Amino acid sequence: QVRLVESGGDLVQPGGSLRLSCASSTSISSFGGMGWYRQAPGKEYELVAAFVSSGTTNYADSVKGRFTISRDNAKKTVYLQMNSLKPEDTAVYYCTGFDYNGSGHDYWGQGTQVTVSL
Repeated sequence: QVRLVESGGDLVQPGGSLRLSCASSTSISSFGGMGWYRQAPGKEYELVAAFVSSGTTNYADSVKGRFTISRDNAKKTVYLQMNSLKPEDTAVYYCTGFDYNGSGHDYWGQGTQVTVSL
């Protein structure tokens, strides 16, 4: 059974930093790519950052230069380093694995809350 488990969400002041982790029960290379979505209250899901198996990474314009996605294949873990956080970054952040073993099926974690506030 494939599971993705996020951690690292917290309450942080504007300008602060957080690192989210996504632990996978299966090898990261099992997915065609992995990424982080977020959903703020009353808003749609937004793809924040992602990489594909070739190594190409993409970021939402709103987080470019502030967020960095990375992975540790040995630990089967994907990270999202978030710096210079803003109140508008407040959301539930979800880890996603795309196209598991070429099946076209995506997997999602349960989400972790990030709140940026004084």
